[in-house]
Amino acid sequence: MASETEVRILNAPADLFQAAATEFVRLANEAVRARGRFCVALSGGSTPKSLFSLLASGSVPSIPWDKICFFFGDERHVPPDHPDSNYRMADEAMLSKVPLRPENVFRVRGEEKDAAVAAQAYEQVLVTFFRLKPAEFPRFDLILLGMGPDGHTASLFPGSPALQERDRLVVSNWVEKFKTDRITMTFPVINHAAFIMFMVSGPDKAQPLHEVLENPASDLPSRKIQPLDGSLLWLVDRAAAAALSAQAREKARTA
Repeated sequence: MASETEVRILNAPADLFQAAATEFVRLANEAVRARGRFCVALSGGSTPKSLFSLLASGSVPSIPWDKICFFFGDERHVPPDHPDSNYRMADEAMLSKVPLRPENVFRVRGEEKDAAVAAQAYEQVLVTFFRLKPAEFPRFDLILLGMGPDGHTASLFPGSPALQERDRLVVSNWVEKFKTDRITMTFPVINHAAFIMFMVSGPDKAQPLHEVLENPASDLPSRKIQPLDGSLLWLVDRAAAAALSAQAREKARTA
């Protein structure tokens, strides 16, 4: 399958969340029909939280909850009950409210004193679950991503060491601006996914989105998300799309 990239501009955040939910359900049911399960890596942040709440609301039909395996693309170096925990956010917004199988939720052990130990343990979780051989990467059915105003995605920040990683699946990544480690999946893992979906909302994302989508020389981390054999979908609202050129807007699908 050739890699495909689509940019879809939505009128408002609520439209973005609805479009993301529709894609989530479509991909989930296709994966379950084909392989009996749907493997998705969740992201943190306010935009995914709104998606998770929508999925858990009961207004989105036909979600095969008992066949979904939930992973996390990145995690803060905090315990699971900490306010900054991506797991806590996902659990409160969705996981605790839907009929999933608890054994199908694979969280990062952010409470480990050493973030490198947490990263190594989560890498082993992926190796075991996907039955990977040496030098193989997992193939997620869906990886959800957001983008920060600095162009970072997952916990792959500009200038951080993890940007150069080509072999590991999960690493601890020192983020100088926050003076802390993050645990994150690496570019090779993300780019091996069958489907990658960015959700980008708000005016503070307009300039980095322009850089990522229209500047081939950009070294922003989000620019490096290029699936090797899969699809890449950018769901962006009008505020985030404000700096895109007329040509880019014309090329994008508007809803």
